[in-house]
Amino acid sequence: MKAMILAAGKGTRVRPLTYDLPKPMIPILGKPVMAYLIEHLHKYGVTEIMVNVSYLHEKIEEYFGEGHQFDVQIGYSFEGYTTDDGEVVPQPLGSAGGMKKIQEFGGFFDDTTIVLCGDALIDLDIKSALFEHRRKGALASVITKEVPWDKVSSYGVVVTDGDGRITEFQEKPSQQDAKSNFVSTGIYIFEPEVIDLIPSGQVFDIGSELFPLLAEKGLPFYAQTRNYNWIDIGSVSDYWETCQSVLMGEVANLHMPGIQINDGLWVGLNTSIDWEGTRIEGPVYIGSGTRIEAGVRIVGPTWIGHGSHICAGAELVRSVLFEYTRVLPNVSLNEMIVFKDYSVDRCGEMKHVSETDPDSWANARDRRSKRRTAQDTVLTKKRISA
Repeated sequence: MKAMILAAGKGTRVRPLTYDLPKPMIPILGKPVMAYLIEHLHKYGVTEIMVNVSYLHEKIEEYFGEGHQFDVQIGYSFEGYTTDDGEVVPQPLGSAGGMKKIQEFGGFFDDTTIVLCGDALIDLDIKSALFEHRRKGALASVITKEVPWDKVSSYGVVVTDGDGRITEFQEKPSQQDAKSNFVSTGIYIFEPEVIDLIPSGQVFDIGSELFPLLAEKGLPFYAQTRNYNWIDIGSVSDYWETCQSVLMGEVANLHMPGIQINDGLWVGLNTSIDWEGTRIEGPVYIGSGTRIEAGVRIVGPTWIGHGSHICAGAELVRSVLFEYTRVLPNVSLNEMIVFKDYSVDRCGEMKHVSETDPDSWANARDRRSKRRTAQDTVLTKKRISA
């Protein structure tokens, strides 16, 4: 069995995180989501993995390389082109179109292949899913989950007969139009013949085009409903909730990194905590090289990325701070995600640093205790020119 990870999308619903990161690189417990997927595939003996990339492709390729550190083989298919000026322009081909390109280039899909979206945490029993796929003689199988009716418009909806055969596939229908509340989880098992149905040289999507085609042709196309954990990071709100669940230990097989030095408190290497007046209520992770000054209050679940600096009197409540975040003195962050120049609350409301109090947070690599103002920038430029 081989695997294909879909990683070419822009992840617009997870902005601002995806301004600088492709969606599969969004970290959970400090590790990209896609790394968990690759580790899970390896656990089931799947070691040949293709990844289609486009937007910020270099971030994925530089981190994973050819897969040696995961004891797998990883290949990449870039979707885009380079201009005459040397500019790399991403141009995704659609989830199915990207697979067709890979097949035409080197014939990768010559065996049963599991296809996964690169932005979800799963603990699917792949062996059992493959057994059912083959027992039913399926050409294609979709792993499904039941979701509340008010969530169906975010997913591809699967309509089946009594034997689990898919008779209709609705891509993100309105709640009123949805004929089922069983949805695709973005995990598919394909036989090589499925790739033959994808047209060559055009954008083509799995959910909105390939699946309706399979259903229309009456091919052996089945849904599998399985009991497993599937955590989809579809939005910033989903990401915040996922981080909260993981830090609380509610997701199996995901364990806090670092060393536990107190009840509910884990730290990375070389952290500095001034305990005078400081209160930490776990679960809390403090990344390596992070400095916590006196009088700080931290309420978990909270994740503080490496190289950060929490100044005296600051308060963090159920928040996620990416690496190198400085929270300035006496600032309170409640249920927030802070990522470089942006903050996002648990409801997904995003603010740029220019829209917030200038004494809220800054880059911890900057030695100043306050953020540079416009006047500071002008003065600096005058000194340089002099």
